[in-house]
Amino acid sequence: MPLKSAKKPAKKAASKAPSKTKAPAKKSAPKKARKTASKPAKKPAPKKVVAKKPPPQKAAAPAKKPAPQSDLLKRILTSLDDDKAENIITIDLEGRSALCDAAVIASGRSSRHVSAMAEHLARRLKEGGYGTRPVNGQAQGDWVLVDAGDVIVHLFRPEVRDYYDLEGMWSVGSRK
Repeated sequence: MPLKSAKKPAKKAASKAPSKTKAPAKKSAPKKARKTASKPAKKPAPKKVVAKKPPPQKAAAPAKKPAPQSDLLKRILTSLDDDKAENIITIDLEGRSALCDAAVIASGRSSRHVSAMAEHLARRLKEGGYGTRPVNGQAQGDWVLVDAGDVIVHLFRPEVRDYYDLEGMWSVGSRK
């Protein structure tokens, strides 16, 4: 029996060998014919259109770009923080407004608190060497504006701040 099993693989190997040599010969001949026949029939490939990248745009929301941290701005934020101002937001207006480079918006708990924050801020700016700063609206205490030159500070009572919505006007994320 071992002889029969040895003969069968030999037959299979012998039968496979001629078929392998015939198959590549048949395949190679039509390929050459196809290539020569298809070359004249091919149309020129269309040129690839490269999409141009649009020019980089400035950030739409200034909240993403931090406001410039000048000495003046740091002094203002420190003063407001010391006076317990609420919801302090700094808006970078550089290149968007000719009036100032930044605006600071903050809320006080009452009219008296807003007036006191404005008075302390004006005094600290004068002590810091920034001179006497104009303060508007301090007598009423609803909306007090302190013009510090490159930075304008708006101090509000919460109801008045919601009514005027300066953050929405400058496209800053709304607090609501």
